Amino acid sequence: MQKITLAVFDMAGTVVNEDNIVYKTLQKAINESGYDISLNYVLEHGAGKEKHQAIQDILKAEGNKTDLEFSISIFENFKKLLNQAYENLHVTSYSGVEELLDYLKKNGVKRALNTGYDTDTANLLLGKMGWELGSQYDVLVTSDDVTLGRPHPDMILKAMELLGVTDSEMVLKAGDSIIDIEEGKNAKCGITVGVTTGAQTFEQLASARPTFVLDELSRLKDLIAVV
Repeated sequence: MQKITLAVFDMAGTVVNEDNIVYKTLQKAINESGYDISLNYVLEHGAGKEKHQAIQDILKAEGNKTDLEFSISIFENFKKLLNQAYENLHVTSYSGVEELLDYLKKNGVKRALNTGYDTDTANLLLGKMGWELGSQYDVLVTSDDVTLGRPHPDMILKAMELLGVTDSEMVLKAGDSIIDIEEGKNAKCGITVGVTTGAQTFEQLASARPTFVLDELSRLKDLIAVV
């Protein structure tokens, strides 16, 4: 078993169960602008990304060249629709996740959350779950905190900087999309993990060649060593 000093977790689909509401809302916003794309298409081309970038990449995959003003208009509508969707949304963590986070804390492993959400959206989700800084996590890094989003390693590197971790070989990155795994590899994390609770399937995640692909994040307790 490889030892770790920092575990970096994606939020939605990995530690936060919000029933894919973000991607369903992204699908709705794009389709309201004149498209007819499926949720699976949104997940395939947009999962794990900063959401304006996701919109641009989805439209590009459709073979349509769109100007920045058009993609921004979709993004602004997405944010409005998401706020409406969140008003009555029940948000939970996945089974065993809080126990895993507590286990890591008790054994001296630092825990970071990173996400393609903006800070306001991320904090809204965390508030709905009752998660607090220093309790379930030690730092939150969002798309607002970096210039380059996934698959660039900047959010992981920012978390390492904030938490005083210098050896990326001692860092684990877990997420529910290929782009999460690519982010971890680009940050030279010692362990990368795909989990099938969110955006993508076992086969899709395995294609990115992570260290592990799991059906439940809580299984990590049996696969890693803590310092």
